[in-house]
Amino acid sequence: MIQFNNFSFKYREGIEPVLYNVSLTIPDATFVGITGAAGSGKSTLTYAINGIIPHCYPGDFYGEVFVEGLDTVESTLTDISMLVGSVCQDIDSQMVSTVVEDEILYGLENFGVARSEIPARVDEALDAMGIADLRERSIDSLSGGQKQKVALASVIALHPRVLVLDEPTAELDPASSLAVFELLARYAHEHGTTVVVVEQKIALLSDYADMLVIVDDGHIRFADSPENVLAHSDELLALGVNCPRSTTLMNELSKRGCYSGPAVRNVAQATEALMEVLA
Repeated sequence: MIQFNNFSFKYREGIEPVLYNVSLTIPDATFVGITGAAGSGKSTLTYAINGIIPHCYPGDFYGEVFVEGLDTVESTLTDISMLVGSVCQDIDSQMVSTVVEDEILYGLENFGVARSEIPARVDEALDAMGIADLRERSIDSLSGGQKQKVALASVIALHPRVLVLDEPTAELDPASSLAVFELLARYAHEHGTTVVVVEQKIALLSDYADMLVIVDDGHIRFADSPENVLAHSDELLALGVNCPRSTTLMNELSKRGCYSGPAVRNVAQATEALMEVLA
């Protein structure tokens, strides 16, 4: 679905490239979590997927980026937007309407969706995000978590093949963060959508992602299944990525020869593994 070929990018006002020679393949219908230290180039990677680079942020672009075979440099931002839906970190800045239903209608009308299809798409998006009861609510009256779901609903109503989210839980409490990830994972698997999430909460990514991408100083250090990436917890810590404590514990037991299984992704897996170790 997404292919980076020796991609590098330097912002026009920058001195050095933000990303260097990135080669990365993201399969179709994959839930991908991207993380790394602040300033490592995570967001720039997503900007190359949704076309913000180079169409909105000019600079020196090297290599190639394809989304479902579409060259993001040769294609228009409109063409890319038909494939890729994006939700930014600052949700309030993304809202263009005052009422929930109107927010969802805005994108459908702008993209020229047939009038006969619009009611069903609005209903589908509201139901998918579990916010049908908010249809007539003022956006200003919503909580942060509810606004996040409205933003997601407005994007998925367009039926994108790829969904890109930049730190969607940055301003949410743990319960709301969990709810958003559960919705994303369910939607991705039910609709075959490729979901790319930039997130600092490694525990959430470890639980829900099919693939983890670790960015460090403009380079891709790891891009693999969560189990294979989390097995390198010591290296990840040196890169500024804190693995779940359950993962670190089992990796330490593995180094001491007490555990020989794969790296665990969460407390439940660690508990099961410890039961086997102590048996």
